[in-house]
Amino acid sequence: MADQTAKGDDLEQKAEKKLAGWGIFGSKYDDAADLFDKAANFFKLAKNWERAGSVYTKLANCHLKLDSKHEAASTFVNAANCYKKISLQDAAESLNQAVNLFLEIGRLNMAARYCKELGELYELEQNPEKAMDYFERAADLFQSEEVTTSANQCNQKVAQFAAQLEQYPKAIEIYEAIARHSINSSLLKYSVKGILLNAGICQLCKGDVVAITNALERYQELDPTFSGTREYKLLADLADSMDEGDVVKFTDALQEYDSMTRLDPWKTTLLLRVKNAIKAKEEEEDDLT
Repeated sequence: MADQTAKGDDLEQKAEKKLAGWGIFGSKYDDAADLFDKAANFFKLAKNWERAGSVYTKLANCHLKLDSKHEAASTFVNAANCYKKISLQDAAESLNQAVNLFLEIGRLNMAARYCKELGELYELEQNPEKAMDYFERAADLFQSEEVTTSANQCNQKVAQFAAQLEQYPKAIEIYEAIARHSINSSLLKYSVKGILLNAGICQLCKGDVVAITNALERYQELDPTFSGTREYKLLADLADSMDEGDVVKFTDALQEYDSMTRLDPWKTTLLLRVKNAIKAKEEEEDDLT
């Protein structure tokens, strides 16, 4: 390891010397780029991720001096892959530079791919605002390139974070749009009931029983098979218990559904908010009587 680091050190110093010296314009950046590339590989072999990321960043800047934006963008991605092992923040900065360069040269598909990766990094960092922002950018870019499946995947993440951040109308709008798009696809139509369940849970979080009832009618029009599903039954039962202010009935409906199909943490978190709201309302009414 120490041997690989020493070799990396030596090559990095030689590259820095090239940059500091005189040379025919361009050639010194070419020579330095070659040395930085080799140095980064040695640092990777030594598992010295910080040094490898730092040298890749220097290499990317050489590519920029040579106006090789595609190479620079790819090199910033290499830097990010090294930084990911030690610092998500540094990885995000490198990926962001890659995204901006791919946008500049019109490689929208690549920009979309790395915006999605940025969304995933911020999700790991538990930063839902930034994660949502990058998934949204990725969805728009995938849509502009007509990569609809990837756009839908990213939009589902946007809706997930929007609901987490209590931006329920935004989440509902996205889920309903995905459901409308998916119902006409022989591959995607089976996922519609799950998407409508997510939209319905967001409707419950808004706490407007009339809006929930109207939404359930709309969802039946969109997908005539929906009213025969356990997802529909769950939403209808939850809406009734909410209307009646009955926490026990609400809990029973959830337990019945959960015994057959496990509720994931996202659904559980949102439904707990609804349950707490019913409880609070119940307590309020008890205080008044």
